[in-house]
Amino acid sequence: MKAIWNNKVIAESNETKMVENNHYFPQESIKSEYFKPSNTTSRCPWKGEASYYNVEVDGKTNKDSAWFYTQASHAAKPIENYVAFWKEIKVTE
Repeated sequence: MKAIWNNKVIAESNETKMVENNHYFPQESIKSEYFKPSNTTSRCPWKGEASYYNVEVDGKTNKDSAWFYTQASHAAKPIENYVAFWKEIKVTE
């Protein structure tokens, strides 16, 4: 699977995990030069607290467009530290 934004592959892995129609990519599969930490957090009732990244490619920023769980709940442990995408980031094979 590949995650693409602004015509750049920002993550690529054959080991994604699918949860609630989202592909979660292993942390080591994201291209870290495109990811900047965000102060944004949110809470999922069953996965726990999510942290976000802003994605920056060629001078453009897609705010809070990637999220991950550093301390996922017991039910969501398989996706702990995996990264998922939204906000115009295309995930494709």
